Amino acid sequence: MESPFFERRGGRLHVEDVPLEDLAALHGTPTYVYSRAALVEAWQRFTSGLAGRDALVCYAMKANSNLAILSTFARLGAGFDIVSGGELRRVLAAGGDPRKTIFSGVGKTAQEIGFALAQGIRCFNVESASELECIDHVAREAGKVAPISLRVNPDVDARTHPYISTGLKENKFGVDFDAALDLYRRATRLRGVHIAGIDCHIGSQLSDPAPLYEALDRMLSLVDALAAEGIGIEHLDLGGGLGVRYRDENVPDPADYMREVFHRVGSRKLQLMFEPGRNLVANAGLLLTRVITLKPATRNFAVVDAAMNDLLRPSLYSAWHAIVQVGSRVAPLAPWDIVGPVCESADFLGKERQLALAEGDLLAVMSAGAYGMVMASNYNSRPRAAEVMVNGRSMDVVRERESFESLYALEHIPG
Repeated sequence: MESPFFERRGGRLHVEDVPLEDLAALHGTPTYVYSRAALVEAWQRFTSGLAGRDALVCYAMKANSNLAILSTFARLGAGFDIVSGGELRRVLAAGGDPRKTIFSGVGKTAQEIGFALAQGIRCFNVESASELECIDHVAREAGKVAPISLRVNPDVDARTHPYISTGLKENKFGVDFDAALDLYRRATRLRGVHIAGIDCHIGSQLSDPAPLYEALDRMLSLVDALAAEGIGIEHLDLGGGLGVRYRDENVPDPADYMREVFHRVGSRKLQLMFEPGRNLVANAGLLLTRVITLKPATRNFAVVDAAMNDLLRPSLYSAWHAIVQVGSRVAPLAPWDIVGPVCESADFLGKERQLALAEGDLLAVMSAGAYGMVMASNYNSRPRAAEVMVNGRSMDVVRERESFESLYALEHIPG
């Protein structure tokens, strides 16, 4: 999938003004490559509909937590949505503002809660009655009051892949909608918490905004019910979920989505919060890989030096990524399965792709900026890839390729 930031010039694929062949010669493969300009454009596209509105956009950093990406968004004014204490430490290391940071996640430990309180984060999204009690206890022990919102599960079908659907009763996330009012009442009696808002998130990669609007309407009905009991809500956090185009999907326009959200909110005095992740980074990155060997047989296999440990999405979700040749080759096209060296039959990046391949060719796995490097592992004792950010003609290594020694540096053989 080509864009103004990833385009072919003179037969060679470029990221901004850098030919990928030159980048591979300098930094090797496999390597994740990000376009800073694409990140900025995605941010501006998402936030354009918020001008003059009381709203906060918190980047859901689980999509990609590289410090260079976090720093880029922090400088643009972003807040952050985190799901662990480790992610909060990354926000701080990247220069992000803890006062614009929302702590989500179903399993916050007392230690993580205490650390987040000490940093002065914006709000905890509470996912259970037990967690509410824990936050209250930790806050009182520290002599603090924790700002909280309940993550309410609206029981709305996001109509997305079941692994990334989060808003149904059978999902592990959030407080059941029918139990939320009583839990808010309970929170009013706790001295260690302050009710700040209400939150929901129903899933990821939504191509139809209708489930988002359905969830919004349910949240607004709860806001009104709380107001009727004198429980004021300061903000409404609608999570993320707007899909991106990997292949030929029709995806919602953020400006249209925002327009409809504000229309439904109407005259209610609420700050709105949004938590886009994939929408800001997916199409700002690619995975650069080189063909090791070709195995034409009943199926044509092209074995490349990237694998499922580098990009898990195809193996985990059967996710589709465009795979394009970096250079140009005049040869007959043939269907190739692009597979890695890992000892699993599930180790593939794409199947039956029409390509003209030779050993040594460079390939770009597109739309790999989200849920790529963050889900990478060292399976088969493979060092994780390098990460490079391109800005115009410059290319900066923003994470070095792991060494083999680093794979076992923390291990010890008993005497």
